[in-house]
Amino acid sequence: MARTSNIFARVEPDLKEQAEQVLSQLGIPMSNAVSMFLHQVVLQRGIPFEMKLPNSAPLNYQDLSKEQFDAEIQKGMDSLDSGKGYSAESIAAEMRRDFGV
Repeated sequence: MARTSNIFARVEPDLKEQAEQVLSQLGIPMSNAVSMFLHQVVLQRGIPFEMKLPNSAPLNYQDLSKEQFDAEIQKGMDSLDSGKGYSAESIAAEMRRDFGV
């Protein structure tokens, strides 16, 4: 068996638990997943997935003037009026279907 080396990493407990649940369903131990990630870093000579900032940051209510806030609310109302919105019931049904929530 090849020699191994230990890696210690601090991650948020919820993130670790969620990742373990996914990996468990895939039948992959956490240590194997980390090893797979590191192999890809070496093979691709970088992070093995795209990392970029979003095109635009979400609006922060505190940074908006009253006029800007009113304009954003109006955009939302116009979107709903034009039929681009979704009902809470349809979203809940989709989440139950896709995620069992």
